[in-house]
Amino acid sequence: MLWACILLPHLALDGVLRRRPPSDEPLVLVTGHAQARSVYAANAAARAAGLRPGQRLAAAQALLAHFEAVEYDPAATERWHRLLAAWAYRYSAEVALWPRAIVLEVSKSLGLFGPWPTFERQLRNDLGELGFRHHIALAPTARGAHVLAGLHDGLAVTTPDALHSALLSVPVGKARLPGQAADSLAGMGLRTLGQLLRAPRDGLRRRFGDELTAHLDYLTGTGQEVLSFYRPPDRLELGMEWTHEIEHVEALVFPLRRLTGDLGAYLAGRDGGVQRFMLRLIHRDGRSTDVSIGLLAPEREPAMLFEHARGRLERIALPQPVVAMRLVAHELPPFVPAGRDLFDTRPVHALPPEQLRERLRARLGDQAVSRLRASTDPRPERAQTSDMQASFIGTPTPLPRPTWLLDAPIPLRGPPPRILAGPERLETGWWDGGGLRRDYYVVETAQGQRAWVFCAIGERGPWMLHGWFA
Repeated sequence: MLWACILLPHLALDGVLRRRPPSDEPLVLVTGHAQARSVYAANAAARAAGLRPGQRLAAAQALLAHFEAVEYDPAATERWHRLLAAWAYRYSAEVALWPRAIVLEVSKSLGLFGPWPTFERQLRNDLGELGFRHHIALAPTARGAHVLAGLHDGLAVTTPDALHSALLSVPVGKARLPGQAADSLAGMGLRTLGQLLRAPRDGLRRRFGDELTAHLDYLTGTGQEVLSFYRPPDRLELGMEWTHEIEHVEALVFPLRRLTGDLGAYLAGRDGGVQRFMLRLIHRDGRSTDVSIGLLAPEREPAMLFEHARGRLERIALPQPVVAMRLVAHELPPFVPAGRDLFDTRPVHALPPEQLRERLRARLGDQAVSRLRASTDPRPERAQTSDMQASFIGTPTPLPRPTWLLDAPIPLRGPPPRILAGPERLETGWWDGGGLRRDYYVVETAQGQRAWVFCAIGERGPWMLHGWFA
């Protein structure tokens, strides 16, 4: 087995920064009681000014007069952690959550995603797009990968012997030993894992209990660790809040892009799609405006989800300023990728018909885009209807039919047309009192237009126009 560990050393801070436009202003996360506030994390600008984690907030304010302080939210950090676990589930069915880290078994995935350098590059690209800084290491054991990721970003060892050699020089303080064992071992003169692994097991067990020796066995692979694997839930709720008020819909585009990107990453991880989701805009008085987004088929492409949601969002007027946004997706049906012809001649950047349809619906409204369906009634007025959700009923007729069928026939004006095809005789509808007896022709008008016309059976006029061909 091979395990990849994705270490997330700045998970809480990245979770805040990725929801904001890029900025060079100093920002810190603060935690602790009101009388003992301290810095939990600081961005690059704040660290450059001397602010650091663990520092008292009063000391930080003495060093830097103006910086933004955001409350550290452990629950939000846990949500980011689980979102990334759902993303990792795309690459492996064996994903485990560890503190500020994700481990996944990848030996079974190399055949699908390529050799490890290619696979690692894909993981890093995805994490970069999601906005999370990271370290990645590969090892034959999950704990071994976890330890190595904290020491050497990008290190990959693939055999037990290579892992054992890599662990010998690891300081005990970096070996993620349980409890306070690292401090006690350093006081005993055991400063590296190599020294610890050579120490008598019975003595270690008497002094530190079974937990330390079990950790060493799991670390080196001499013991088989049983992990609790993550499974993504069947519903998702995402949210963003601001310390200021947003008064214009255009300012909601950036957070919307992040939310739909997170939704797409989650759906790709669970190999599913979404057909309906909702944006809830929360106003300063606690009331909310709901924007429902419905798709004709399950989708998961972030760009398409963003485009459709943006089109719906831009069509509303905000009754009040917005202080938070929620994305709620409780219906996550299976996703079936659309097939494409091997010899498709469309341009590379051409939109697939499904995406074009959804973009038009988002921009113009649900009723602006329709599709045809066929029925078993042969009368032209009833043989084809437009419907957004309907599927074809019966077998469409192979005879020529106009793409634009008029709601009601009208007299054809102008000079007599030239007959191209016909007649096609329709005698039907007698069973419900709506009978018709017509001979239909495909004709070309004096202006060069191709039309679908009819006249009463046995007659050659007057021509009645019933539709136009594209």
